[in-house]
Amino acid sequence: MKFVSYNIQYSKGKDGEFELERIADELRGADVIALQEVVRNVPRVPHTDHPAGLSELLPEHYWVYGPSVDLDASNVEDGRIVNRRLQFGNMLLSKYKILSSRLLLLPRVRTYDVTSAQRAALEGLIDLPSGPLRVYSVHLDHINHRQRLAQIEHLLPLLFSVLRDGASVTGPGWNGMASPDVSDDFVLMGDFNMTPGSIEYEAVVGEPDYYQGSSVAGDRLVDTWTRAGHGLSEGVTWYDETDDWNPAGKLDYGFVTAGLADGVTGSWIVDAAAGSDHNPLWFELDL
Repeated sequence: MKFVSYNIQYSKGKDGEFELERIADELRGADVIALQEVVRNVPRVPHTDHPAGLSELLPEHYWVYGPSVDLDASNVEDGRIVNRRLQFGNMLLSKYKILSSRLLLLPRVRTYDVTSAQRAALEGLIDLPSGPLRVYSVHLDHINHRQRLAQIEHLLPLLFSVLRDGASVTGPGWNGMASPDVSDDFVLMGDFNMTPGSIEYEAVVGEPDYYQGSSVAGDRLVDTWTRAGHGLSEGVTWYDETDDWNPAGKLDYGFVTAGLADGVTGSWIVDAAAGSDHNPLWFELDL
């Protein structure tokens, strides 16, 4: 199965143009898609409803959307209130049914001199032929590593405790709908805004031992990029618009639990992608 994570930056490409269609084209062939910076009703963005637009462009996928930012964008037309919400968040698309979803808000500290938005992880329980699998689309803070580290330390225990706590519904069911089984293993992918080998990165995969080096542990995750044989510092997923779109580093990752690590068969970055200031990060799992 092919997974891909892509921060689509409101559909603003490396040429400065907004084009949702090329975003969809760059995602074709994926079984499970995690997107970040998906918006609705943002001024100066020509596609007013990204989730609806992407669902039309990728009709073979089920989808869920989780806005971490929700602001008023209403107006009055002909004396009537037209309710609109300005939204910014994460999206999951899957060729298999998404049995349930939840939006997990991440901790944050109020800023006064720079703009900082609420961040979140969107959970989807996907009904694969091999059984249900939890998949998360996450977008961490871009301000500083202290905030990102706090978000990771908050999020990982939640994800590892789902088997104990349950997901959207537990017990016999709700309104005639059966409670879906949750999976022990999960996939976490998205824009982490962290660099390879940083303190935040080590909080996810574990700090290498001075003697043994890196090891796979039950309370940490496995980086599909290095598991597929790439060097930790190889690859670029973000280009800096303020620096004439020069390659700026690797901020996007796909992580899996230890139980899925042996199923990683490959990972790659599409350097030719033009739809965003990020490149899509792909990986393949044998499930």
